[in-house]
Amino acid sequence: MSQNAHHQHDHANCGHSHMSEPSGAPTAIDPVCGMSVTVNPEARSREYGDETFNFCSDGCQSKFDVDPWFYASGNVSKVGKHAAPGSQWTCPMHPEIVRDEPGACPICGMALEPMLPSDEPNEELTDFTRRLWFSAAAAVPLVILTMGEMVGLPVRDWVGHQLAVYLEFLLATPIVLWAARPFFQRGLDSIKNRSPNMWTLISLGVGAAYLYSLVATFLPGVFPEQYRMDGMVGTYYEAAVVIVALIFVGQVLELRARERTGDAIRALMDLAPKTARRILPDGSEYDAPLENIVAGDLLRVRPGDSVPVDGEVVEGRSSIDESMITGEPVPVEKTEGDRVTGGTINKNGTFAFRADAVGSDTVLAQIVEMVAGARRSRAPIQGLADRVSEIFVPTVVGVAVLAFLTWLVFGPNPAFVFAVAAAVSVLIIACPCALGLATPISITTAAGRGAQAGVLVKDAEALERMARVDTLIVDKTGTLTEGKPKLTNAVALADMAEEDVLANAAALERGSEHPLADAIVEGAKARNIVLDKVSDFDAVTGKGVTGSVGGRQVALGNAALMQSLKIETESADATADKLRAEGKTAMFVAVDGRVVGLVAVADPIKATTEGAIRNLHAQGIRVIMATGDNQRTAEAVAAKLGIDEVRAGVLPEGKKALVDDLRAAGRSVAMAGDGVNDAPALAAADVGIAMGTGADVAVESAGLTLLGGDLTGIVRARKLAKATLRNIKQNLFFAFVYNAAGVPIAAGVLYPVFGLLLSPMIAAAAMSLSSVSVIANALRLRRLEL
Repeated sequence: MSQNAHHQHDHANCGHSHMSEPSGAPTAIDPVCGMSVTVNPEARSREYGDETFNFCSDGCQSKFDVDPWFYASGNVSKVGKHAAPGSQWTCPMHPEIVRDEPGACPICGMALEPMLPSDEPNEELTDFTRRLWFSAAAAVPLVILTMGEMVGLPVRDWVGHQLAVYLEFLLATPIVLWAARPFFQRGLDSIKNRSPNMWTLISLGVGAAYLYSLVATFLPGVFPEQYRMDGMVGTYYEAAVVIVALIFVGQVLELRARERTGDAIRALMDLAPKTARRILPDGSEYDAPLENIVAGDLLRVRPGDSVPVDGEVVEGRSSIDESMITGEPVPVEKTEGDRVTGGTINKNGTFAFRADAVGSDTVLAQIVEMVAGARRSRAPIQGLADRVSEIFVPTVVGVAVLAFLTWLVFGPNPAFVFAVAAAVSVLIIACPCALGLATPISITTAAGRGAQAGVLVKDAEALERMARVDTLIVDKTGTLTEGKPKLTNAVALADMAEEDVLANAAALERGSEHPLADAIVEGAKARNIVLDKVSDFDAVTGKGVTGSVGGRQVALGNAALMQSLKIETESADATADKLRAEGKTAMFVAVDGRVVGLVAVADPIKATTEGAIRNLHAQGIRVIMATGDNQRTAEAVAAKLGIDEVRAGVLPEGKKALVDDLRAAGRSVAMAGDGVNDAPALAAADVGIAMGTGADVAVESAGLTLLGGDLTGIVRARKLAKATLRNIKQNLFFAFVYNAAGVPIAAGVLYPVFGLLLSPMIAAAAMSLSSVSVIANALRLRRLEL
């Protein structure tokens, strides 16, 4: 429940206690729920600071005691817009169905599930488990009563046939009228909503078996003499009860399986601590409930603590384990001005940071919502199951009616009994429980497994399309490469030492704001080179920098800068071309009007990239690199990695055009990028894959998000997608095989040749077995190696 909802709840719970307030009595506003409270000596109150606060209930007073500053400061009014959404329930097969409380889907009858998993017990699972035990407790004696003779227990002979029938009635009635009530309700809803589904068949089958037995027990005279044996008409109480018990077995297994698919989400939610250490304006600190943290709060994180929300470091330094976001095990150094993400773990230092994203705005909350969204979304292949159900259920009812009439006209005595048995068996065995489960159970299990492997599935459709992708477009910077330029070469060409060339270049670049400057300065520091001070510094836009280092005139830049300074570069051109051919940015270093060397900077290729591209090629995927970088650098990187095609100097709209062209040519395209400048292409592709960290995790235009930020994640996503699609097809096969084979057998087509009939009980067992097969098969995805 959101903070806002909590306050509304408090308000609603305590409003009635003030109806008899004396007129003219002083009132105060409860700081927790906002209610008006009559002030009198007996009123609940607390002193805080220089004020007295009054409360309408013990609950509000208790909340105030936990976090008095939060309520006294009025920050409670800021929580609503950031709070996580309140609990709502939706159908995994029909996500357009959203309810404020649990229940059944009006379209398919499937149990609604919470949009965000919680630690709260599943009420329906608890209820169905209780009904299962009651049904099983009645089913066992019923089976012994009716079939005990087959195993040497002639209980029916011991108690007498008439008494046995009454005992069956007493055992079956509470199960059919109470335990099976949810089934009948869903069946009735399916008829009202004109959406025939498995509950239509279940309610018809169980209802027919019970009503037939009821008439046979109390009005046997309505049946012709040939339908009786020893003056008694056969009953199907045990069939009705065993069917109910077996259906409950399938339902409880399904609910438990769906519960387990939320484990990954609950694990993600548990990454955020329950409290945050708030620093007050006077410098004092205390632990406040996480839901009371608002943007702008100053928070302290101590060694070993989890970062509670997203924000920016304002004091102190530490190293933080960000593997939750990046997948990288090496802690990241954080100092003043750096961003921190909720759910990451502080290793050794202490720091203070200002919260700027709380509640549903945090990266962690967005990850949770994406995974939850994937669990709720439906794949296009699900449409097949829906279309089949729409035709299948009326067809089955027609087959049941036809079987009934055929047995009634052509069947042996007692024909009516055979006719009812055949019709009920058809209705039961045809129940498309497994058909309804086939896709959702695979998708939900796959989404959970993907989250554990750093592959966030935003929707089921993306997962299904990923399995069919044959072309992958990747950005270079940050996708194939680290995205952080590093110094790769310092080359001395004259009589100056290599360290001196680098020392002059780094000293000059220390005053520059160019992106490559940091790489050169950091490279010099890594070699423990002491840098001189610079004077007369000047940055020449698009060319380089100049200045005075140690009394000598130094210039660093491209050929255009050297030419403007009338400095010859012939002696260095060949070396510069060689460095550029390796995909590096080469810069000339000149001292006192003469080129003395070069420095080269490159964005290093990620260690995992080459192996990932080999794996993608092995899966039959063509890899195209589309980058804004220059042709020479792009081709150097592509040649090293074995990339199939290079598109250099491409702007964001050019990437989208490339995606459109490839799709028009019949290719199935996945686009991987950083999710910002690549957003148009991500949205246009069959599958958009957001790479990287931070805010990019929640890019709306991408169907998949890879937390690790490298191509190995795409290999994992592809493997997950293919395994999921294969699993769905296997599930649909299991569902169809049981139904397709079972319906004609239940109708009695084998009877004329083999004398074989399927009893309603065996039909119920076969129907439940199909559901169990589908669930067990889908849960294999949890063990998938990625």
